Amino acid sequence: MLIQSPRTGLDAAGPPQVAHDRVYRALRGQIMHGELVPGKALTLRGIGKEFDVSMTPAREAVRRLVAEGALKLSSSGRVSTPELSNERIEELAALRALLEPELAGRALPRAHMALIDRLEAANRQIAEVVAKQDAVGYIRANLDFHRTLYLRAQAPAMLAMAETVWLQLGPTMRKLYGRLQRTEVPQNHRLIVAALRAGDEPGLRLAVRTDVTQGLRMLLG
Repeated sequence: MLIQSPRTGLDAAGPPQVAHDRVYRALRGQIMHGELVPGKALTLRGIGKEFDVSMTPAREAVRRLVAEGALKLSSSGRVSTPELSNERIEELAALRALLEPELAGRALPRAHMALIDRLEAANRQIAEVVAKQDAVGYIRANLDFHRTLYLRAQAPAMLAMAETVWLQLGPTMRKLYGRLQRTEVPQNHRLIVAALRAGDEPGLRLAVRTDVTQGLRMLLG
C-alpha cells in the first residue's frame, strides 16, 4: 500500500482544491518524515486510488512537490523520490548549517521556560522512538524538536526555507538513520537545551550547526 490515509471522498464531495491540498499535505509529510525511501516510484493512478481522488488533484499535488524538490520527474514522466548525489547532500547540509543556527540565534531572546519544557518533552519523545528503533518516528520527533525552537524566531520566511530543505532530505534521512544506529537522544539536543538555559548564543549556534550537519556528513564518506 502506497499511502495510509482515511478515504474521505473529498474529490467527489468537495471542491477539487480541497482534495488536491489534502493529497499534497499527506504526501509532503510522508516524504519529509522518511516514510518513502530514496528512489521510490509513485504513480498518479496509485495516488488517486489510495486517496480516493481523481487524476486531477493527484497530478496537482505531484506538480507542487516536484517544484519543491520533494519528488523527481524524469524526461519519460516517471515520478519518484530523489536519490541525492553527494554534491547535493553537501549543498543541502550547507544550507542547514546557514539557516538553522540563525533561526536558533533569533529564537534565543524569545526563549522562556515553557519553550525549554517543550524541548525537553520532545527529547523524551525522541528517546521513546529510539528505544523502539522507529526510524520514521525518530525523523518526525527530531524535526518537531527543531521546529519548536525555530518557531520562536518569528522568521516565517526563513523557517519555510528550512522546511523545504528538510523536505528534500526526507528520504535520505531515512537512509541515514540506518547508519546512525541511535541508542539515545542526540547529545547536541542536550547541548541546545543547556545553551538556551544559559543564554549562550555562540554555544547555541554551534550545537545546532553540529547537530544538523554531522549526521549528513556520514553519507559523504
